[in-house]
Amino acid sequence: MKTLIRWALRIFPRPFLIRISYLFMGLFKPLLKGNTVECPVCGFTFRKFLPYGVMSRSNVLCPTCLSLERHRLIWLYLQKQSDFLTKPRRLLHVAPEQCFYNRFKQYSHIDYITADLESPIADFHFDLHEIPFEENSFDMILCNHVLEHVTDDRKVISEFLRVLRPGGFAILQVPLEPHRESTFEDPSITDPRLREKYFGQKDHVRVYGRDYPGRLRECGFIVEERLVSEGFSAEMINRYRLAPDETLYIASKP
Repeated sequence: MKTLIRWALRIFPRPFLIRISYLFMGLFKPLLKGNTVECPVCGFTFRKFLPYGVMSRSNVLCPTCLSLERHRLIWLYLQKQSDFLTKPRRLLHVAPEQCFYNRFKQYSHIDYITADLESPIADFHFDLHEIPFEENSFDMILCNHVLEHVTDDRKVISEFLRVLRPGGFAILQVPLEPHRESTFEDPSITDPRLREKYFGQKDHVRVYGRDYPGRLRECGFIVEERLVSEGFSAEMINRYRLAPDETLYIASKP
């Protein structure tokens, strides 16, 4: 299974994977019946989750809603530690994840707008370096594992700040190596094989280190850092299959 998923991620373009993912994953649900792990996003339980990633991680992909560790972490924050479920807001969801898409669409109090360069489920298609919305357009931005793909992440972060309303917040998760002090990027590395070697994937252009929240602050955000291992018990981390060394970054506009 690890080999099959890793092969699919390497070979097929993302729009195609989005279109076929639910059909493909549905084939494995009966094989994973159980109650050892639980997805808080969709509420289903399983014996274990599926593996996922080019650098494959075991027991992380929910076969019902396709959530991963970061999605379950974000949902737990939105559900239990924020007013997301009750307060009206305008939300920009960049690179919309399927586990959130249908759920967010159901909320009448959310003005839900999705954007991506090529995703077939996005409302708008544009380059994040030049977001085509006016200043102070959104109360919230959700953008996960995208900044490692863009040419100038500071420009994109500044664009997010520009279109957020004062008092609004963004959740901007990135793949981050906690042991790495500084973010590593080298624009001369263009070969897909070398990018996978140095950055983790052939379409990544940097690998983030512990200086990542500093980049957000440099662009004008106020950043709250929530470490998973400090906010959840070991039992909850195992049950929801969270990444214990991940930090949730809540970036607010003053």
